[in-house]
Amino acid sequence: MPLSTARINEIVDCMGQSSVLILGDIMLDEYQLGTVKRISPEAPVPVVEITSSNLLLGGSANVAANIRALGDRPILIGTVGQDDASLKLTKLLREKNISSDFIVDDPSRQTTLKTRIMAHNQQVVRADRESTHELNDVIEIKVYKKFMSVIDDVDAVLISDYGKGVITKTLLEKVIDACVKKGKFIGVDPKETHFHNYRKVSLITPNHDEAGFAYGRRIRTEKDLIDVGEGLMKTLKTKSILITRGPDGMSLFRDGIKPAHIPTFARKVYDVTGAGDTVIATFVSASCAGADLLEASIVANAGAGLSVAEVGTATVTINEIKRELELNVRGGNFVRSQAGSDM
Repeated sequence: MPLSTARINEIVDCMGQSSVLILGDIMLDEYQLGTVKRISPEAPVPVVEITSSNLLLGGSANVAANIRALGDRPILIGTVGQDDASLKLTKLLREKNISSDFIVDDPSRQTTLKTRIMAHNQQVVRADRESTHELNDVIEIKVYKKFMSVIDDVDAVLISDYGKGVITKTLLEKVIDACVKKGKFIGVDPKETHFHNYRKVSLITPNHDEAGFAYGRRIRTEKDLIDVGEGLMKTLKTKSILITRGPDGMSLFRDGIKPAHIPTFARKVYDVTGAGDTVIATFVSASCAGADLLEASIVANAGAGLSVAEVGTATVTINEIKRELELNVRGGNFVRSQAGSDM
């Protein structure tokens, strides 16, 4: 059933009042922007004349930035190296009013820095500087202690797993167990390698490729989609799975309820970088504000549509989401009870 304007106002007016713990891989995104006018004489590659550069929060730090932009209080937990990138990241967090008090220094790691060379709004190349080995026992214990020190004071927990080594199997098991015992909402933006360890969580938000890989079946048709979603629900014993499908929108799976398909709200797509961060942040913010799973999915879909219209990782505000939802109320572009047609 579509959201009414009154229900949109009810949900949006209650957003921005929660505390959300974000645990995961903290990153720094660097954008070098320029133009291409010639091909290099040294190799068949474009020469990008850099005209400007920009630093943005990435990974779980971008999830925290999205939570802050919605008015909620983010508590960011993870690790950084003892390097120049960590200093720049800490400065950005301070500018966004996000505390770095719960971030653990790990001298064995580099702070993940992703440098994207962009020309004419298109990515030419990406260069990554990072460490991807798993946390050692000493650092993992420090991270877990940070987590347990604040778990009682938050309304929800988000795990932002980019596969960079922070989310280990043992840490994940302890964190999920603590959340289940304390009755905390726990949402996961997953990585394929850990997928089957996300058991008994409240929400998982894979894209269609990640979901298909985790289930061992590529999603090509509606039947594939339904089999994968319902199969993962059964295997993981999770409360909900929201499969993001790019231009085909999103599909929500809940226990005992037919899949719901939400058409995309996006009118233009410049960059999908960080869109998953916006999806899970807006979903959890809406859920904490009293939205049910389907309503929260619709709010998250609005956030995703706004995010992909920007170059680089982007955040959205409550007012922007409210306008997007109201626009789609008038267009009747909300939800179907079945999960779409052949893809």
